[in-house]
Amino acid sequence: MTADSIESAEQLADAWRLLVLDREPDADVRDLPGVAVRWADGLFPFWNCVTLTEADVDADLLGHRLAAAADVMRAKRGSGFLWLFEDLLADDARAALDAAADRAGFEYSFPGTGMAGDLLPLAEPEHPDLTFVRVTTDEHLDAYADLNARAYGFTREQGRAAFAGSALWKNDVHAYLGLLDGVPVTCAGSVAVAGRLFVVLVATDPDRERRGFGAAVTRKVLHEGGRATGLTRATLHATAAGAPVYRRIGFRPNSAIRFYRLKD
Repeated sequence: MTADSIESAEQLADAWRLLVLDREPDADVRDLPGVAVRWADGLFPFWNCVTLTEADVDADLLGHRLAAAADVMRAKRGSGFLWLFEDLLADDARAALDAAADRAGFEYSFPGTGMAGDLLPLAEPEHPDLTFVRVTTDEHLDAYADLNARAYGFTREQGRAAFAGSALWKNDVHAYLGLLDGVPVTCAGSVAVAGRLFVVLVATDPDRERRGFGAAVTRKVLHEGGRATGLTRATLHATAAGAPVYRRIGFRPNSAIRFYRLKD
Protein backbone atom coordinates (compact mmCIF):
# COMPACT_ATOMS: atom_id res chain seq x y z
CA MET A 1 0.00 0.00 0.00
CA THR A 2 1.32 3.46 -0.90
CA ALA A 3 0.17 7.05 -0.55
CA ASP A 4 -0.35 7.07 -4.32
CA SER A 5 -2.82 4.19 -4.05
CA ILE A 6 -4.84 6.06 -1.43
CA GLU A 7 -4.73 9.15 -3.63
CA SER A 8 -6.03 7.13 -6.57
CA ALA A 9 -9.05 5.86 -4.63
CA GLU A 10 -9.77 9.32 -3.26
CA GLN A 11 -9.57 10.82 -6.75
CA LEU A 12 -12.21 8.37 -7.95
CA ALA A 13 -14.57 9.28 -5.11
CA ASP A 14 -14.02 13.03 -5.55
CA ALA A 15 -14.22 13.04 -9.35
CA TRP A 16 -17.24 10.78 -9.51
CA ARG A 17 -19.10 13.01 -7.04
CA LEU A 18 -18.75 15.86 -9.53
CA LEU A 19 -19.50 13.81 -12.64
CA VAL A 20 -22.41 11.83 -11.22
CA LEU A 21 -24.16 14.89 -9.78
CA ASP A 22 -23.85 16.49 -13.21
CA ARG A 23 -25.95 13.66 -14.61
CA GLU A 24 -28.45 13.49 -11.78
CA PRO A 25 -28.72 16.23 -9.12
CA ASP A 26 -30.55 13.76 -6.85
CA ALA A 27 -28.00 10.97 -7.42
CA ASP A 28 -27.07 8.65 -4.57
CA VAL A 29 -23.80 10.22 -3.41
CA ARG A 30 -22.98 8.93 0.06
CA ASP A 31 -19.97 8.01 2.14
CA LEU A 32 -20.89 4.99 4.21
CA PRO A 33 -18.47 3.26 6.60
CA GLY A 34 -15.72 2.07 4.26
CA VAL A 35 -17.89 2.41 1.15
CA ALA A 36 -18.33 5.38 -1.21
CA VAL A 37 -21.51 5.42 -3.29
CA ARG A 38 -21.49 7.48 -6.48
CA TRP A 39 -24.58 6.29 -8.33
CA ALA A 40 -26.60 8.24 -10.91
CA ASP A 41 -28.82 5.19 -11.54
CA GLY A 42 -28.84 6.01 -15.23
CA LEU A 43 -28.11 4.08 -18.40
CA PHE A 44 -24.35 4.70 -18.52
CA PRO A 45 -22.75 2.01 -16.34
CA PHE A 46 -19.63 4.02 -15.48
CA TRP A 47 -21.75 6.66 -13.72
CA ASN A 48 -23.08 3.94 -11.40
CA CYS A 49 -20.14 3.34 -9.06
CA VAL A 50 -19.44 1.92 -5.62
CA THR A 51 -15.92 1.67 -4.20
CA LEU A 52 -14.23 0.61 -0.97
CA THR A 53 -12.35 3.46 0.69
CA GLU A 54 -10.42 2.21 3.74
CA ALA A 55 -6.75 1.31 3.82
CA ASP A 56 -5.33 -1.96 5.17
CA VAL A 57 -8.67 -3.78 5.09
CA ASP A 58 -8.34 -7.28 6.52
CA ALA A 59 -10.20 -10.38 5.30
CA ASP A 60 -12.99 -10.19 7.88
CA LEU A 61 -13.71 -6.52 7.24
CA LEU A 62 -13.52 -7.08 3.49
CA GLY A 63 -16.43 -9.51 3.69
CA HIS A 64 -18.56 -6.97 5.53
CA ARG A 65 -17.71 -4.14 3.13
CA LEU A 66 -18.41 -6.25 0.04
CA ALA A 67 -21.77 -7.29 1.48
CA ALA A 68 -22.65 -3.65 2.13
CA ALA A 69 -21.61 -2.66 -1.40
CA ALA A 70 -23.70 -5.45 -2.89
CA ASP A 71 -26.75 -4.36 -0.86
CA VAL A 72 -26.43 -0.84 -2.27
CA MET A 73 -26.16 -2.09 -5.83
CA ARG A 74 -29.09 -4.51 -5.55
CA ALA A 75 -31.36 -1.65 -4.56
CA LYS A 76 -30.67 0.19 -7.84
CA ARG A 77 -32.35 -0.01 -11.22
CA GLY A 78 -29.32 0.58 -13.43
CA SER A 79 -26.31 -1.66 -13.68
CA GLY A 80 -22.91 -0.45 -12.55
CA PHE A 81 -19.54 -1.44 -11.16
CA LEU A 82 -17.79 -1.99 -7.89
CA TRP A 83 -14.28 -0.52 -8.20
CA LEU A 84 -11.87 -2.30 -5.89
CA PHE A 85 -8.33 -0.96 -5.36
CA GLU A 86 -6.25 -4.01 -4.48
CA ASP A 87 -3.48 -2.06 -2.76
CA LEU A 88 -5.91 -0.93 -0.07
CA LEU A 89 -6.25 -4.56 1.08
CA ALA A 90 -4.12 -6.33 3.66
CA ASP A 91 -2.37 -9.50 2.53
CA ASP A 92 -4.99 -11.83 4.02
CA ALA A 93 -7.79 -9.88 2.32
CA ARG A 94 -6.07 -10.14 -1.06
CA ALA A 95 -5.75 -13.88 -0.63
CA ALA A 96 -9.44 -14.13 0.27
CA LEU A 97 -10.71 -11.67 -2.34
CA ASP A 98 -12.02 -14.06 -4.99
CA ALA A 99 -13.98 -16.14 -2.50
CA ALA A 100 -15.25 -13.08 -0.62
CA ALA A 101 -16.47 -11.40 -3.81
CA ASP A 102 -18.24 -14.58 -4.87
CA ARG A 103 -19.99 -14.90 -1.50
CA ALA A 104 -21.17 -11.29 -1.69
CA GLY A 105 -22.68 -11.91 -5.12
CA PHE A 106 -20.11 -10.29 -7.39
CA GLU A 107 -18.52 -11.49 -10.61
CA TYR A 108 -15.26 -10.14 -11.97
CA SER A 109 -15.60 -7.96 -15.09
CA PHE A 110 -12.21 -6.54 -16.13
CA PRO A 111 -8.95 -5.09 -14.76
CA GLY A 112 -7.77 -1.53 -14.47
CA THR A 113 -4.85 0.43 -13.06
CA GLY A 114 -4.67 3.61 -11.01
CA MET A 115 -1.99 5.94 -12.36
CA ALA A 116 -0.54 9.35 -11.49
CA GLY A 117 2.36 11.62 -12.29
CA ASP A 118 3.89 15.02 -11.63
CA LEU A 119 4.11 15.72 -15.34
CA LEU A 120 2.62 19.17 -15.93
CA PRO A 121 3.06 21.52 -17.65
CA LEU A 122 3.04 19.47 -20.82
CA ALA A 123 3.93 20.84 -24.24
CA GLU A 124 1.09 21.29 -26.69
CA PRO A 125 0.87 18.08 -28.69
CA GLU A 126 0.94 17.62 -32.39
CA HIS A 127 -0.29 14.77 -34.54
CA PRO A 128 0.10 14.86 -38.31
CA ASP A 129 -3.36 13.39 -38.95
CA LEU A 130 -5.49 15.06 -36.27
CA THR A 131 -7.21 18.37 -35.70
CA PHE A 132 -8.30 19.03 -32.11
CA VAL A 133 -11.64 20.62 -31.27
CA ARG A 134 -12.86 21.47 -27.79
CA VAL A 135 -16.25 20.06 -26.81
CA THR A 136 -18.58 23.07 -26.62
CA THR A 137 -21.82 22.01 -28.36
CA ASP A 138 -24.43 19.28 -28.08
CA GLU A 139 -23.17 17.89 -31.38
CA HIS A 140 -19.70 17.58 -29.88
CA LEU A 141 -21.15 15.82 -26.83
CA ASP A 142 -22.92 13.32 -29.07
CA ALA A 143 -19.67 12.57 -30.90
CA TYR A 144 -17.83 12.15 -27.58
CA ALA A 145 -20.59 9.83 -26.36
CA ASP A 146 -20.58 7.71 -29.51
CA LEU A 147 -16.81 7.22 -29.36
CA ASN A 148 -17.04 6.07 -25.75
CA ALA A 149 -19.91 3.71 -26.54
CA ARG A 150 -17.96 2.04 -29.33
CA ALA A 151 -14.70 1.88 -27.39
CA TYR A 152 -16.19 0.41 -24.20
CA GLY A 153 -18.85 -1.82 -25.75
CA PHE A 154 -21.93 0.15 -24.67
CA THR A 155 -24.97 0.96 -26.77
CA ARG A 156 -25.35 4.32 -28.44
CA GLU A 157 -28.22 5.10 -26.08
CA GLN A 158 -26.06 4.32 -23.04
CA GLY A 159 -23.24 6.48 -24.35
CA ARG A 160 -25.41 9.50 -25.07
CA ALA A 161 -27.05 9.25 -21.65
CA ALA A 162 -23.61 9.93 -20.16
CA PHE A 163 -23.26 13.42 -21.61
CA ALA A 164 -26.53 14.70 -23.10
CA GLY A 165 -27.03 18.41 -22.41
CA SER A 166 -24.13 18.62 -19.94
CA ALA A 167 -23.00 22.17 -19.15
CA LEU A 168 -20.18 20.69 -17.05
CA TRP A 169 -18.63 18.87 -19.99
CA LYS A 170 -18.99 21.90 -22.26
CA ASN A 171 -17.51 24.37 -19.77
CA ASP A 172 -15.57 22.95 -16.83
CA VAL A 173 -14.17 19.72 -18.27
CA HIS A 174 -11.36 20.28 -20.76
CA ALA A 175 -12.85 17.81 -23.22
CA TYR A 176 -11.50 17.48 -26.75
CA LEU A 177 -12.26 15.56 -29.91
CA GLY A 178 -9.55 14.52 -32.33
CA LEU A 179 -10.78 14.81 -35.91
CA LEU A 180 -9.42 12.82 -38.84
CA ASP A 181 -10.46 14.46 -42.10
CA GLY A 182 -13.25 16.16 -40.16
CA VAL A 183 -14.53 12.96 -38.54
CA PRO A 184 -14.24 12.47 -34.73
CA VAL A 185 -12.03 9.43 -34.09
CA THR A 186 -10.70 9.97 -30.56
CA CYS A 187 -11.56 11.95 -27.43
CA ALA A 188 -10.49 12.68 -23.86
CA GLY A 189 -11.31 14.98 -20.97
CA SER A 190 -9.52 16.45 -17.96
CA VAL A 191 -10.98 18.25 -14.95
CA ALA A 192 -9.57 19.76 -11.77
CA VAL A 193 -10.26 17.51 -8.76
CA ALA A 194 -8.83 18.14 -5.28
CA GLY A 195 -5.65 19.76 -6.51
CA ARG A 196 -5.00 17.33 -9.36
CA LEU A 197 -5.90 17.22 -13.02
CA PHE A 198 -8.05 14.13 -13.44
CA VAL A 199 -8.14 12.53 -16.91
CA VAL A 200 -11.41 10.80 -17.72
CA LEU A 201 -13.12 8.79 -20.47
CA VAL A 202 -10.42 8.58 -23.11
CA ALA A 203 -11.70 6.71 -26.14
CA THR A 204 -10.64 5.96 -29.70
CA ASP A 205 -12.71 4.49 -32.52
CA PRO A 206 -11.79 0.76 -32.51
CA ASP A 207 -11.22 0.93 -36.26
CA ARG A 208 -8.63 3.71 -35.81
CA GLU A 209 -6.46 2.29 -33.03
CA ARG A 210 -2.66 1.94 -33.00
CA ARG A 211 -2.09 5.25 -34.75
CA GLY A 212 -1.22 7.32 -31.67
CA PHE A 213 -4.58 9.04 -31.55
CA GLY A 214 -5.36 8.22 -27.91
CA ALA A 215 -1.97 9.42 -26.71
CA ALA A 216 -2.25 12.64 -28.72
CA VAL A 217 -5.70 13.61 -27.43
CA THR A 218 -4.68 12.73 -23.86
CA ARG A 219 -1.67 15.01 -24.17
CA LYS A 220 -3.99 17.70 -25.54
CA VAL A 221 -6.35 17.65 -22.54
CA LEU A 222 -3.39 17.57 -20.14
CA HIS A 223 -1.84 20.55 -21.88
CA GLU A 224 -5.06 22.56 -21.95
CA GLY A 225 -6.16 21.58 -18.45
CA GLY A 226 -2.75 22.30 -17.00
CA ARG A 227 -2.53 25.65 -18.73
CA ALA A 228 -5.97 26.68 -17.45
CA THR A 229 -5.55 25.48 -13.86
CA GLY A 230 -1.83 25.70 -13.14
CA LEU A 231 -1.95 22.21 -11.64
CA THR A 232 1.18 20.07 -11.91
CA ARG A 233 -0.02 16.59 -10.88
CA ALA A 234 -2.38 14.42 -12.93
CA THR A 235 -4.24 11.19 -12.17
CA LEU A 236 -6.32 8.69 -14.08
CA HIS A 237 -7.70 5.17 -14.03
CA ALA A 238 -6.59 3.12 -17.02
CA THR A 239 -7.90 0.05 -18.78
CA ALA A 240 -5.41 -2.70 -19.55
CA ALA A 241 -5.18 -1.42 -23.14
CA GLY A 242 -4.67 2.19 -22.12
CA ALA A 243 -2.07 1.75 -19.38
CA PRO A 244 0.97 1.37 -21.73
CA VAL A 245 -0.07 4.53 -23.58
CA TYR A 246 -0.24 6.56 -20.38
CA ARG A 247 3.12 5.24 -19.18
CA ARG A 248 4.70 6.68 -22.32
CA ILE A 249 3.17 10.07 -21.46
CA GLY A 250 4.69 9.97 -17.98
CA PHE A 251 2.05 8.39 -15.72
CA ARG A 252 3.13 5.68 -13.28
CA PRO A 253 0.91 2.86 -11.95
CA ASN A 254 0.04 2.82 -8.26
CA SER A 255 -2.72 0.27 -7.68
CA ALA A 256 -4.33 -2.57 -9.56
CA ILE A 257 -8.10 -2.12 -9.82
CA ARG A 258 -10.67 -4.87 -10.16
CA PHE A 259 -14.07 -4.06 -11.62
CA TYR A 260 -16.98 -6.22 -10.47
CA ARG A 261 -20.63 -6.53 -11.46
CA LEU A 262 -23.41 -8.16 -9.52
CA LYS A 263 -24.16 -11.70 -10.66
CA ASP A 264 -27.35 -12.11 -12.66
